[in-house]
Amino acid sequence: MPQDRSALVLAATPIGDSRDASPRLLQELAGADVVAAEDTRRLRRLTDRLGVDVGGEVVSYHEHNEAARTPELVERIGEGARVLLVTDAGMPSVSDPGYRLVQACVAADLPVTCVPGPSAVLMALAVSGLPVDRFCFEGFLPRKQGERERALGALADEPRTMVFFEAPHRLAATLTSMAAVLGEDRDAAVCRELTKTYEEVRRGPLAELATWAADGVKGEITVVVAGRPASRAAVTDPAEVIPEVLERVEAGERLKDVTRDLAARTGLAARAIYDEAVRSR
Repeated sequence: MPQDRSALVLAATPIGDSRDASPRLLQELAGADVVAAEDTRRLRRLTDRLGVDVGGEVVSYHEHNEAARTPELVERIGEGARVLLVTDAGMPSVSDPGYRLVQACVAADLPVTCVPGPSAVLMALAVSGLPVDRFCFEGFLPRKQGERERALGALADEPRTMVFFEAPHRLAATLTSMAAVLGEDRDAAVCRELTKTYEEVRRGPLAELATWAADGVKGEITVVVAGRPASRAAVTDPAEVIPEVLERVEAGERLKDVTRDLAARTGLAARAIYDEAVRSR
């Protein structure tokens, strides 16, 4: 362990296969003064599988109590304790509790370190078959369709590969929104149950993946989406495409179909084009 024993230690836990636990994780679990766990029952199941005894006090630390518990843990670290933070899977603070505690320790000038390990984000990127030289992580998109499509519209011109988390029961709706806003032919990969028995990676255009997901998908989901094609010039103002919208609608096309097509072509949000067209008419 580091010479300075007093510290906050963020530790990555397996995302599915307990054999991915690192020797350092086992060492920290056995030696920490306090282990703060997102779910203490899941921690106990993990330590039973790993055959390790937690040497220190175990406390819960999750989204519902982190505001109250953070000052307590900061105080313990300030008094010389080694506090280990683990979440249910993967690295704390990445779409999981942890950021608030890290921020508080940094503000108090207390040591913060981490035990690296399994990451659904990095594994999904690696197996996606999409460019990984530059990428961004967007976490979970909004649940409501309108908010989700506005968020995607803001990413339409993102040139980097994008990584998202999604719940299985919302996957089909999310992929449908992605196809509508980013383009039906945009390449993507749906990574399901990574490192687990039924691991599956489904690759293809967004429209094709949306059709596949419509029948229902189970398990933990990570979605990887290609960035904007380099050949496409960015358009930033919906007003620029309105003449084409009105011309095509006048010729008999549905406004909804035209706006989706232009959103895919230009990177503008489909809703922004639609609203501007309605105002112009």
